Amino acid sequence: MSDFGKTPVAVLGAGSWGTALALLLARGDRPVLLWAHRAEHIASLKRDRENTAYLPGITFPDNLHPVDSLDDVSREAADILAVIPSHAFAATLTEVGQSLERCGRSQNDITITWGTKGFEPGTGARLDEVVERVLPNLKARAIVSGPTFAREVAQDLPAAMSIAGSSPAETARLADLYRTQRMRIYSNEDFVGVQTAGAIKNVMAIATGISDGLGLGANARAALITRGLAELVRLGIHLGGRPETFMGLAGVGDLVLTCTDDQSRNRRVGLGLGSGKSLDEVRAEIGQEAEGINTCRELHRMSVKLGVPMPVTAEVYKVALEGKDAMAAVAELMQRDPKQE
Repeated sequence: MSDFGKTPVAVLGAGSWGTALALLLARGDRPVLLWAHRAEHIASLKRDRENTAYLPGITFPDNLHPVDSLDDVSREAADILAVIPSHAFAATLTEVGQSLERCGRSQNDITITWGTKGFEPGTGARLDEVVERVLPNLKARAIVSGPTFAREVAQDLPAAMSIAGSSPAETARLADLYRTQRMRIYSNEDFVGVQTAGAIKNVMAIATGISDGLGLGANARAALITRGLAELVRLGIHLGGRPETFMGLAGVGDLVLTCTDDQSRNRRVGLGLGSGKSLDEVRAEIGQEAEGINTCRELHRMSVKLGVPMPVTAEVYKVALEGKDAMAAVAELMQRDPKQE
């Protein structure tokens, strides 16, 4: 029997999105464990009973328990949600595997869901492929995605997400963990499409942010969102995703949200780049991970390797990572050969 009375759900990662999802899960009837790498961050969560660094002003309910030991998670939880930046994703899952062994638990006792949107840096692997490589014997694995901002979820404002997983029965059970009166959850069997859409939309948010940072107006923003969706669909189908996924919450829903509201960290990266700031300056101002930068690098490599045209992605890559002038990138896109839509 768990020390908490019922078997807890665990969230790995106590940034804004991890904390928001922990608050969402805590609206159910199970205890929630919230873990992060930095012990001093967990100490502040325990002391303040809120995440003053990333979601100030939102008090933790009594069933949300910050923990500083991954072994506490491994001993107690059966369902683990990883909200870890893509560059630390594999290393954290490796720690989970080691912790399970120390605690005498089997991988087959555990489900891993993740809320991270991106590809593994350096390999371009989807995150389900990373999970399969690092923890091959899990009971099930799944991803939650969709048009959601952390603060609004934390405030219990109405929203909807998709969950896609490796097992239909487990995906349906996991969906119930996230479903509340204010959060509608849709199950999706398109594991590849949901992940691909969630990654690519971050790059398009940088693109629209650059455009708005340059002051190019609403027409340019709408054009970029539309052509960004075309790139998302083109690569997503090439990788095995389903067209209908890209027209749903995880696709066009998340794309529109992230490209049009300044709560998006990736859009704010673009706004900064468009206004003439360096990538280092923008990152320092935001103070949190913006997955679109890593994703842009991997998408550009993937596009070239697979021969899938992604002109918007290519120009974002050149501006963000090669220092190309943002207005020159816009001119490059505008001067491409005319094509039929």
